[in-house]
Amino acid sequence: MDARMMDAMSADMMSMPGMQSMDMGLMQACMDACAACEQSCTVCAVQGMDCAPSSMNCADMCNTMMRSMLRMQGMTPASMMAMLDACIAMCETCEDMCLQHAETSEVCKMSAQACRACADACQALKESMAV
Repeated sequence: MDARMMDAMSADMMSMPGMQSMDMGLMQACMDACAACEQSCTVCAVQGMDCAPSSMNCADMCNTMMRSMLRMQGMTPASMMAMLDACIAMCETCEDMCLQHAETSEVCKMSAQACRACADACQALKESMAV
């Protein structure tokens, strides 16, 4: 995302109680990981394997997480933490399901890796908020 957008988002967040210390670099990394995970899970789901329902749920959760971070109005630290927890849980579930096919499906392997990266990015953002 370009610097002007991040500056605008940062200014919005500074006006919200409890969100003034949000690390915008970690937030950007989390949004990027959510976008990549959404895309890979959507591709994975069309394969029709038994990980498909989990993949679509994960894609939806990642999209919701990313969109929530893009429009911070109405977000509180508690709601952000809950959203991050939900995204982490969904990514870990999907990762586990996709890993069952990772040896035979490059798409499932890619999806599992994207899920892990997204869960890690969400966890990093969450940990930065707890400080």
